[in-house]
Amino acid sequence: MKKLSIIAILLSSTTLFIQLFVFSTQKEGCDDVYSSALQDNYKIYSPVLPTTLSFANEAVPMDIYYVREALDREILTNTYWHTNTILIMKRAYRYFPDIEAILKKNGIPTDFKYLCVIESSLMNVTSPAKAQGFWQFMPATGKKYNLEINEEVDMRNDLKAATEAACKYLHFLYDKFGSWTLAAAAYNCGENGLERQIDLQGENSLYNLRLNSETSRYVYRILAMKLIMQNPKAYGFQLRNRDMYCKLPFRTITVSDKNVDLYQLAKDNNTSYKMLKEMNPWLISNKLTNKNGKTYTLKLPVDGGTLVKNIRKANDEKAQLIKGF
Repeated sequence: MKKLSIIAILLSSTTLFIQLFVFSTQKEGCDDVYSSALQDNYKIYSPVLPTTLSFANEAVPMDIYYVREALDREILTNTYWHTNTILIMKRAYRYFPDIEAILKKNGIPTDFKYLCVIESSLMNVTSPAKAQGFWQFMPATGKKYNLEINEEVDMRNDLKAATEAACKYLHFLYDKFGSWTLAAAAYNCGENGLERQIDLQGENSLYNLRLNSETSRYVYRILAMKLIMQNPKAYGFQLRNRDMYCKLPFRTITVSDKNVDLYQLAKDNNTSYKMLKEMNPWLISNKLTNKNGKTYTLKLPVDGGTLVKNIRKANDEKAQLIKGF
């Protein structure tokens, strides 16, 4: 009986050893298969650089090695920063039509819409230096170009008003430097800083100037987003019209009263306070004192309850892939 028990234990131990050996072998084999599948199916490519390129009809000297390498860096960064680049393209579908129309009306090359992308990713963001809005105006510059900025209203957050102001500023920079490329650089570092470096280095081409690291990357970031957004598929982005953020349908009301309670204004117009602020991001307080009796135009949703439904319907009617911005 003891012999049978010993034999049974030995057989059991042997079976367990064999099972562990097989499991270990299978696990190792699975890793090999997994690794092989990874190599076969997951590819990371370095995008092809263009042979010729321009910004605002000004040629980029692609024959200079550091120009190519600087552009390569920004294309790689934005191609493989998937979440940010996809979100920018979704927002561009909503905002680019208005931006393009204002740029065209003011005689500004449409490539400057990509400057707006680099400035803010098409959001009303606030920088650590207190620049604000899609075009990232500092308070002093915003006021210089007639944007109302106070405790209750900040028109840097109004896309149309801020784009009009940006056009005036860009015209000023172009007149000063005689180049749209230099105007773009000056938008980032300021006209005085750029003028100082031009005088010190004796160069009048951005691509021959040695500037601070942020400004040195700035125009290349604009160029990279231009390339990616004009031909998303070439950089691996497969977005459909229905994936985009459509332009929001709205109606308008005018407000000229003093001491307006925005909570009550929202209720009186059958919408929420959140929706009111979403559609009018330049309203930065919960009230509108309006001491000077100005007339403000506010946007409101066409149908508060069916807004999303209307947007979805518009998107579903255009299901093809996005070809470019």
